[in-house]
Amino acid sequence: MSITDYFTHSFRAEHRRLRDLLLSLVDAFRSGDAARVRTLVSCVSAAAGPSFRYEEEAMYPGLVPIVGREHVAKLFTDHDGAIRELRELNDVSRAAELDTERGIRLTRALLRHVSDSDGLALMAEVMPEDDVVHILASRDAVVERDLDVLAWADQVRGRRV
Repeated sequence: MSITDYFTHSFRAEHRRLRDLLLSLVDAFRSGDAARVRTLVSCVSAAAGPSFRYEEEAMYPGLVPIVGREHVAKLFTDHDGAIRELRELNDVSRAAELDTERGIRLTRALLRHVSDSDGLALMAEVMPEDDVVHILASRDAVVERDLDVLAWADQVRGRRV
């Protein structure tokens, strides 16, 4: 397996995991299981943290020569929206009364983001191998730091939303 194939496989596996967590979250909202909702929101935030970070810090810059600065700027804006949705979803999960409709709406918005982001694996396939190695090294480093997406957005990410 080439390094690019390994990256593509790993990247898609991360997105599948997020997809599955989000689909489980929709089910938890539908069943009114507030404890499960809180647990799953925490799991989504934890799983998204490293992914968002290495995408922004290593992958997006490598995409500029392929998709252009305008599209990369849109990717950052999409992350801004997803972070806002995750913050709101976190608030919904901790409210005294579970707002099922709002929770499902936010979760589905995040599902769309996961689906859209997964297509970036196609672009990574045409990146220089050195760029892919850099992305993988970045991913390993941020996984080791283990910050959930909201902690990363508040404490590390230079872009405020």
